[in-house]
Amino acid sequence: MTGKNAPIVTLTPAPTLDRTYFVKNLEPGAVNRADRVGEELAGKGINVSRALRLAGIDAPGIVPIGDADKGVLERTNSEFLTPLWVDGTLRVSTTIVELDGPTTKINEHPRPLKQADWDQVVKLTIQTIEATGAKWLVVAGAHPEIVETGKVIDLQPLFDKMEALGIRVVLDTSGPALRNWAKSGMATIMKPNAHELAECVGKDLNTIGDVIDAARQLNKWGVNCVMASLGVDGIIAVTGSHAIHAYTDHVKVINTVGAGDSTIAGFLSAVTAHPSEENHYGVGFDVAEGIAAAVQWGAAKVQQPTSGLSSIENLVEAHIELIPNRDQLLGEPATA
Repeated sequence: MTGKNAPIVTLTPAPTLDRTYFVKNLEPGAVNRADRVGEELAGKGINVSRALRLAGIDAPGIVPIGDADKGVLERTNSEFLTPLWVDGTLRVSTTIVELDGPTTKINEHPRPLKQADWDQVVKLTIQTIEATGAKWLVVAGAHPEIVETGKVIDLQPLFDKMEALGIRVVLDTSGPALRNWAKSGMATIMKPNAHELAECVGKDLNTIGDVIDAARQLNKWGVNCVMASLGVDGIIAVTGSHAIHAYTDHVKVINTVGAGDSTIAGFLSAVTAHPSEENHYGVGFDVAEGIAAAVQWGAAKVQQPTSGLSSIENLVEAHIELIPNRDQLLGEPATA
């Protein structure tokens, strides 16, 4: 449901029903029994909205959902979402979390949308922005194809309207869509991980300096701030004039799914709670404060078993470097 005075609205073009299986000793190729199974309505924007609610921040979420399972919102405690019901089923993503082992995730391809349905999604998003007075829009997740053309959804009408309304847009996607919209320069913030950033600029990333240089390419294309998530190395936020490194001490990792969404939620929780008219870091919001909260929320998420962030209590300390060490090797290098 939409509420008045919500500072943030999210849009998830391709939501998913996340089923998480928890197993003790996975045997590939054999029959395995799950100790328990969790179910959540998820997708990047949904995860952001749900996480922000933990901080008492209303962030209505727009989602096109297949009408074959209309009980999914109530069943997954997702009544805060604003659905556009479309023909068909909801895609399912499967996550296998091994005790003291790796996390394996299998995502179904996004369900295609009819052009008329996508037009309605855009209209509903704009209406929600105007009704709530939100200042930020998060567009996050995979981009489905349009049934009639086979081409992916077009965000341009949405970007044009947000620009006219003075709304800042956070865009989190991957693959060709990331490069396409990065080169358009329409988003205020983009949040690639190291691999996605390397792929976007066509260069391997081995050091902090490599990440900064790659992010600066997106700045040149018009993206005001690039938040590059680097796994164990935290986050590098890069604007046209500054580069800031935020990280935490190492934590025990249980489930990495949704960590990037939690970092976006943490960032926005900070910059919307303490808005400033000062031109911080050349972009008009406090990037350092934002990514400090981002790495704290991301660290909290990986310690939790669910796909979405379930608690922001007892956050670990964030470390901030206003002058990053460009020669520092990445713990997880990325190839283009």
